[in-house]
Amino acid sequence: MAGAPAKAVAKPRLFEAKPAALKPLDAAEARQEMRDLAVLAREKELPRLAALLTGRDAEADFLAAVFDLSDFMRDCVRRRPEILENLFDTRVGDRLAAIDAAARQLPFVDGVTEKTLMTDLRRLKLEAHFLIALDDLAGFVGADVTVRRLSALADASTNAAIDFLLRDAHDSGKLKLVDPADPGRGSGWIVLGMGKLGACELNFSSDIDLIVFFEPEAPAILDPFEATDLFSRLTKRLVRIMQDRTEAGYVFRTDLRLRPDPGSTPLAIPVEAALNYYEGRGQNWERAAMIKARPVAGDIAAGEAFLKELQPYVWRKYMDFAAIADVHSIKRQIHAHKGHGEIAVKGHNVKLGRGGIREIEFFVQTQQLIAGGRFPELRGRETVPTLGELAKHRWISAEARAALAAQYWFLRRVEHAVQVVADEQSHTLPEDDEGLERIARLLGFDNAEAFSNVFRSSLQEVERHYAALFEAAPQLSAGVGNLVFTGDVDDPDTLSTLKRLGFERASDICRVIRTWHFGRYKATQSAEARERLTELTPALLEAFGKTRRADEALLRFDAFLAGLPAGIQLFSLLQSNPALLKLLATIMSSAPALAATITRRPHVFDGLLDPALLAELPSRDYLAGRLEAFLANVAVHEEVLDRLRIFASEQKFLIGVRLLAGAIDASRAGRAFSHLADLTIGAALDAVMVEFAVRYGKVLGGRVAILGMGKLGSRELTAGSDVDLILLYDHDADAEESDGEKGLAPSHYFARMTQRLIAAVSAQTAEGVLYELDLRLRPSGNKGPVATHVDSFKKYQRTDAWTWEHMALTRARSIAGDADLCAEVEAEVGEILALPRDAGKVFREAAEMRALIEKEKPPRDFWDLKLVPGGLIDLEFIAQCAALTGNTMEGDRLTGTAGALNRLSPDFADAQTRQELCDADALYMALTQMIRLCLTGPFDRKEAPPGLIDLLLRATDLPDIGVLEAHVKETAQRVRKHFGRLLRTGKT
Repeated sequence: MAGAPAKAVAKPRLFEAKPAALKPLDAAEARQEMRDLAVLAREKELPRLAALLTGRDAEADFLAAVFDLSDFMRDCVRRRPEILENLFDTRVGDRLAAIDAAARQLPFVDGVTEKTLMTDLRRLKLEAHFLIALDDLAGFVGADVTVRRLSALADASTNAAIDFLLRDAHDSGKLKLVDPADPGRGSGWIVLGMGKLGACELNFSSDIDLIVFFEPEAPAILDPFEATDLFSRLTKRLVRIMQDRTEAGYVFRTDLRLRPDPGSTPLAIPVEAALNYYEGRGQNWERAAMIKARPVAGDIAAGEAFLKELQPYVWRKYMDFAAIADVHSIKRQIHAHKGHGEIAVKGHNVKLGRGGIREIEFFVQTQQLIAGGRFPELRGRETVPTLGELAKHRWISAEARAALAAQYWFLRRVEHAVQVVADEQSHTLPEDDEGLERIARLLGFDNAEAFSNVFRSSLQEVERHYAALFEAAPQLSAGVGNLVFTGDVDDPDTLSTLKRLGFERASDICRVIRTWHFGRYKATQSAEARERLTELTPALLEAFGKTRRADEALLRFDAFLAGLPAGIQLFSLLQSNPALLKLLATIMSSAPALAATITRRPHVFDGLLDPALLAELPSRDYLAGRLEAFLANVAVHEEVLDRLRIFASEQKFLIGVRLLAGAIDASRAGRAFSHLADLTIGAALDAVMVEFAVRYGKVLGGRVAILGMGKLGSRELTAGSDVDLILLYDHDADAEESDGEKGLAPSHYFARMTQRLIAAVSAQTAEGVLYELDLRLRPSGNKGPVATHVDSFKKYQRTDAWTWEHMALTRARSIAGDADLCAEVEAEVGEILALPRDAGKVFREAAEMRALIEKEKPPRDFWDLKLVPGGLIDLEFIAQCAALTGNTMEGDRLTGTAGALNRLSPDFADAQTRQELCDADALYMALTQMIRLCLTGPFDRKEAPPGLIDLLLRATDLPDIGVLEAHVKETAQRVRKHFGRLLRTGKT
């Protein structure tokens, strides 16, 4: 329509959202630069960009500030303004994905040459770096996205170069690729990304650290003997493609110096030679470096296989604190050599300086080296996700995780700002005022002062957490007094110090310590071990002196030390963990049985380093997860059985330590010991069945179920309990013989297999015994076969079993084997126990049996809590008789004594009786668990370690051993009274 106003045309937008409001250093100069760039855009026929650059909106203001603050960003647009123009039509993320795809496709373009590849990679890299920086500076993505984008670009570029070189070698007849369209597959060329590339955490000016190996037996390799030379030449070309500077710049600087012994090895190393090196000569820093290793190009499958093979070297099953000390020394050397001892802002190295990025990385990697062998969840490559896992598993606090994660990404942003100014490989903040102001404004701060305050606070927070872990280890002992152990004559002042610390036989203690320092034990033969022990000795003596039998405790520690193959690990561990030194002193003074365990198997002490130990309950799921990880990748039958022994020994120790420390009570300890037995015996059964079938095959329809009896069935095992089992089996009715090389009739088959299981569990090996087994509760006892057909078991229990056998059956519980058969047996046991019975007959026979036991196995003294009149047997008989005679309240069948007593029906036992019986059971359980944990023999008050008496008082919340003894006697008298009344009349 004539005269109508022209319709406004929407101005095209560069971004979907409003970018950050950055401030230029010089607003007038920034505007002039925008006008100059607009002229260039018009010359290049980019009208939309020209319009944007001459505008005065938020997008134009943002770009003006960016180009004023960053020479790199301004120069990119000057050289290729179309990079910005393209953003009117596509988003940054989409364009970056297209760049990565284009880079990967370059080797497959017709007519591609090494020269054109180099040019195209540099062109794509420039655009990608500009776009990644732009999105970062605009505040549209965080540093976590930026580092992943930079790493993805490096991956794509490296893959392009590798694929090109492989295809070139194939075309020239030096390789025969499995599939030229997928060059890396089967090529044998392994390219591992290390450091920040491996962790997908590259910064803007990162080198890419690569290690190159090859698999000589790979399908593509024509001549294995020529492979070292071939892949070394290809690797040299790879470096040239990636880092040679041309008129188009460079792709990524490439560093190969992390390979084994770089001064004397080729650029590409055979896999077997590499494995031999790492297993025989690898350094601890190389273990730390391998945490982040990731196959990034070439034969990815071969790379993954290599890293899997290397896992035992990187992730040791047992914690290695000498290795951790090495890592700490590397960090100290960095500070000493680089001179970054003070927290500063101007000139501060964001990466290596105190409170910087490297401290967070070392914080994480050190914890991984300590625990990654035992906890696969901690083996992550990326820093912040691994912080999360460390917090989840209580290696660090949630506060430390949150603080370090936040500061890590903040410091990475600062690092990026430093590098994006001029695309320089720098991590150091400018020392001049203008340079620091530039960094502050790139990060969105109003001025350098505001940035400096936040930056300094960030560094201090990182340093605080880092120092708490490494550099600020508490002084183990101060002001102990004179301690001299040189020469052959006791120093009088040292004797006085020892007596003041609590040692009675000071001269003997001097002699023992001289034995340590003269290197007469394997553990103290190395100079470094003696040096660390010397540093530790004052704190060691102080800790042992505080126990109430210091001489005896220290002599136990001496026996432990005498058996150690090496000591530096232990001394390093105790130096860095004063709380563990105190715990060790407690064990040596209070718990001879635990001390003996440590002496026989020093590695069990490693488990004490898990910070979640006292907080995380040893539930069945927890133990199952640990067992699965411990048995991972173990296939040899004998090794499985040894691993089971190691695992059970360690976990019994750790459950015991939890009980010792008060982290769990006696009831939970009983359940934990029982869960452990269930899982390890079940794993042994699985291993035996597999091994047995190799020669004897399988029986048609063959199934096995194991019933746990006694304290295992009731989930009341103690640290020293034997295990009562019944093994049941079933098979198809028409099965006549197993189908193996040597066939066996089913009854012989399962009997022989059970004998194998008994040996697998009970035989003494270099790793000890898993459990002592007792199968006497099976039908017909020792006279019958060790394995019982389930039908025979059912028939026997229904027609021939004695009352005491049905009493024992109240504690029966399926612990392992075929799930369906286990369920069938559980149901059958429930039905048998529910059969109608003459209650009077049950009570009478139980009372007669108790009297017989009392006559034939009288208690040693009133501390014989099982056999004493009114002791554990009385409680168990009450619970079992009530279960057999229907004198329990309805509910799921319970096998535990405590649960059964708590469920006694009101008609059978009134509330007061029920409470007194439950209290007695809890008292006996608390005492029994602690005594069996700490002692290998019976408890004798006169001979018991004072520390153990303290533990018994703590467990029972009583003030004095005399009070405890009186309480035990009164409790036994009360239980015996209830026993007589309940089993005589069936009523309270």
